[in-house]
Amino acid sequence: MSLSECLRAFIPFLLQCSCLPPSLCIICLLTLLLSLSLSLSAVCTEAVLQVRSRLPLNTPQHTHLCLRPTTMAVRDAASPLLLGLLCLLHTWGARATVEVNMEDKVEAVLGDTARITCMFKSQDFGGSGGMTIKWYYVKNSKEIKQIYSQDSLQSTVEKNTPYSERITVDTTGTVGEVVLTIRDVQLSDDEVAFNCYVKIIGEGTGEGTTKLKVFKTPEDPTIQGVEQGISVSDEMAKIASCEVENGYPKPKITWYRDKMPLHNIPDVVKVDHRVTSKSSGLYSVNSDLNMKVEKKDKDAVFYCEVTFLVPGAEKMLETNSINITVFYPPTTVNLWVESPKGKIKEGDTVEFLCASDGNSESQFFMIDNNEGPRLKMENVTRHNSRVYVCVVEDFENSVKLLTNTSVFVNYLDEVVIEPTGSVLVDWKNEFLATCNALSSLRTKTTWFKNGKEVEKGHHLSLKAVTYDTAGTYDCVVTVPEIQGMQANASLQVTVQGPPEIIEKHLSEAETNERELELTCHVRSYPTPNITWGTTNGKIISSSNHMTNVGAKSVAKVQVNITSNTNVFCNASNKFGKDSVTYVIKFTKHTTTPATTTTTISPTTITAANTTNNTSTSINAAKPKSKAKAETPKPQEKAQKGSYGVVIPVIIICILLLAILGSVLYFLYKKGKICNRSGKKDFTKEKSSKDKIVVEMKSDNTEEAILLGVNGEKQLPNDQ
Repeated sequence: MSLSECLRAFIPFLLQCSCLPPSLCIICLLTLLLSLSLSLSAVCTEAVLQVRSRLPLNTPQHTHLCLRPTTMAVRDAASPLLLGLLCLLHTWGARATVEVNMEDKVEAVLGDTARITCMFKSQDFGGSGGMTIKWYYVKNSKEIKQIYSQDSLQSTVEKNTPYSERITVDTTGTVGEVVLTIRDVQLSDDEVAFNCYVKIIGEGTGEGTTKLKVFKTPEDPTIQGVEQGISVSDEMAKIASCEVENGYPKPKITWYRDKMPLHNIPDVVKVDHRVTSKSSGLYSVNSDLNMKVEKKDKDAVFYCEVTFLVPGAEKMLETNSINITVFYPPTTVNLWVESPKGKIKEGDTVEFLCASDGNSESQFFMIDNNEGPRLKMENVTRHNSRVYVCVVEDFENSVKLLTNTSVFVNYLDEVVIEPTGSVLVDWKNEFLATCNALSSLRTKTTWFKNGKEVEKGHHLSLKAVTYDTAGTYDCVVTVPEIQGMQANASLQVTVQGPPEIIEKHLSEAETNERELELTCHVRSYPTPNITWGTTNGKIISSSNHMTNVGAKSVAKVQVNITSNTNVFCNASNKFGKDSVTYVIKFTKHTTTPATTTTTISPTTITAANTTNNTSTSINAAKPKSKAKAETPKPQEKAQKGSYGVVIPVIIICILLLAILGSVLYFLYKKGKICNRSGKKDFTKEKSSKDKIVVEMKSDNTEEAILLGVNGEKQLPNDQ
């Protein structure tokens, strides 16, 4: 090696020593000097040899130019020194190697951002001076390309690569750590290795690799069951299909029946998977489940489960559950009464239902020679009580089964009452009746009158009947065991006897009319003959009409204001008679400052007057008897004369009436008028009107006794 070649080889090395530590620079200089000395020695030796070759042999010059041992010693001494320097340099380089640490893999979701960290260290490295960082991507172990470089002066993102627009490299603030950021991760980035190369001048180089994994969560899976039914006699048939779309990496489908996974079993279960890779790079998986179904599968639920990978985990999605229709032959059959529930009675609508434990399209039902699994019978009677048979046939599986059930229709015959219809019962006599109805169940009998219960049991007993006893009696027979099962019949009881006048109690009414309307109610059967008259033999016309209990008669009586009027109501039939007498009194009372009280007989009510008006008071035999009042109108008469004459006359009359009232009151207190011994006084203050008093007496006695004003008894003729 010539000197010029040696210098040319070490000049670049000397330029690089300016960036090295001092100790390393010294070693470099020593190495350079040694190399120069060796090179110079080699050059000199070569020149001597060339000169010697031109001289004749065995001459002094030739001998003088022979190599000296010192020269060989120098060369021999330089060799161990050079070897030692090389060992020293080798040892120094091994100690100064750069260490790079990176993750084996980084996971990211499609479209997200991935961050790959490169960490490096060296013992003597203290900064970024003299450091070079390069990033490469390695795909399929063949395609290797640099995408980024950085030194102490600048950083560069390589153009025309798949990552030119999507990467950045940043420091984290920690010495010896850089991060490669990849935006908008694509499926093409999956399984790509990213290599971080670090070179530190004077320290050495190091590199590391991280592989990028990309994931995409699939869409929700769907399941679709077959619409038609599947027979247990069929070979393996398709049950359902399951599909999941747009996942990465490829999703996995697992079938379940009643939460138990299904796997391929020859001639029993077969699962077919089909994987489709779309132009986007995503995967879709479709799976079909085929099975040989059994009867127990009629209640089974089927669904599929999809498992897929996500960064750092494995996730799962399930479809909704489905059922399938399974056809299988019957083994048992049942027949029952669907309605009514409980016991059946005549008139009900009975519905039969026949069912088997099979499920087949070829099943055929017949109930009591009527096709179909249902039979409806309306308005059943006791003649429908018998055994009913249901037959079921499965023609496809050659199966025939039958069963039966017994039906009993309960009945309740019509109610029979003895005596029947309408009966006549003599007044004050006893009456007996019976009621019964034939039934298939125990019965309960109750008698009612006007909606009220009067007797329990089959027998009706009426003692000492009166007109109150007459009426309609309903006999109701019920069956307690069946709600709504009952029958009833009616009996009309009519009581025949003498007439009975209802209004024999006293009542009071006031009227200003000169005509009174008197009413007489008579209970009787047969219908009584009702007549009205007075004690002087005058017959009073009346209007009569029938009532539920007898008859009603209304008479209009002209009131005599000058004397008492006696009016009687007579009622008679073939069994007897009854009468009532109305005594009408017209009395004028003069009003005094003090209250005037009139004592009446026990059968007469007289009202007290406190004014000078004239009115009519009636003691009638009917509480609701009509009494029309008519009040005189003296003001109208006064208007015809002169007011100057009338006013003094009125004042004088008032004074006279006051004096007369005071005298009468004094005599009354002394007992000179109105017998007060042993009698009860009835007093009542009334408005100052003239009163008509009606006294009612029963004519059951031969003679009616009227009490006069002085309390003495008088005969009717004396009135």
